Amino acid sequence: MTDFVTDDRHDFGTGLLKASVRRHGAELVALRSGSEDLLWNAGPAWPKHSPILFPIIGKLPDDRATLNGQPVHLRQHGLARDRVFRWITRTAEGCTLELVDDAESRALFPAAFRLRVVYLIENATLRVSYHLHNPDSAQTLHASLGAHPAFRWPLKDGVAKESYRLVFEYDEPLPVRRIGADGLMLPEKFHTPVRDNILPLTDALFAKDALILEKPESRSVDMVDPDGHGIRFVWGGFRELGLWTKPGAEFLCIEPWYGYATPVGFADDFSCKPGLLHLKPGESWTAFWSVRAI
Repeated sequence: MTDFVTDDRHDFGTGLLKASVRRHGAELVALRSGSEDLLWNAGPAWPKHSPILFPIIGKLPDDRATLNGQPVHLRQHGLARDRVFRWITRTAEGCTLELVDDAESRALFPAAFRLRVVYLIENATLRVSYHLHNPDSAQTLHASLGAHPAFRWPLKDGVAKESYRLVFEYDEPLPVRRIGADGLMLPEKFHTPVRDNILPLTDALFAKDALILEKPESRSVDMVDPDGHGIRFVWGGFRELGLWTKPGAEFLCIEPWYGYATPVGFADDFSCKPGLLHLKPGESWTAFWSVRAI
């Protein structure tokens, strides 16, 4: 990873861990521990690294809804990943970026918001924090927010993909949810493939899209090879956890969310969509995730 700073991109970190973030989407686009890349390279299988999902996670039926009688037009995962954020701070240890509603965003999502994303490397850990604020003096902000980082799988060349596993902090016995072919949340719940606190990783797990833990007990998970080497992923403030890849691709997304895809059959006002945050005027919400090599 070449060290340079431009208006579009900020590089930061130490010899233990280095990262790069772009203004477009406030997206993490590189993460390197020593000489090893931890982040997916946005190859042809999926041209993203770590998009921010806001103000929806997943899809709306036909990408449309209404909010208090006004039209909502949002593509899958919302608008933040396609917008250029503003730099607030840029240091050798990290950066802060901000996105505020404007005429362009309100044409898609008629609501006021201020979203700040903070990246910080301390020692050998990257921490990514999200600060969502409702600046409106009268209207509640109804929205979801999620992270979508894609990590290399396998993390090391020459190690078989299906030798990796996820080791959760606690047992995860509850049923999981799935997404249908139309991108909407299926009503059924499915038997969890997590065995106590371990999920053996295979492409077959994702043949029918993401695996969704609605209310995981854990707030950390290790993605490790047979020798126990890999990454430790920690999160807080989020409620759901999604896991996803495209079968055959060499990445795994570990996605903490507050919210989830629109349920099949939902046709009410956007404010009634299950899984949303509801921030009253002047209220804020924060969440984070962090990752380090182990």
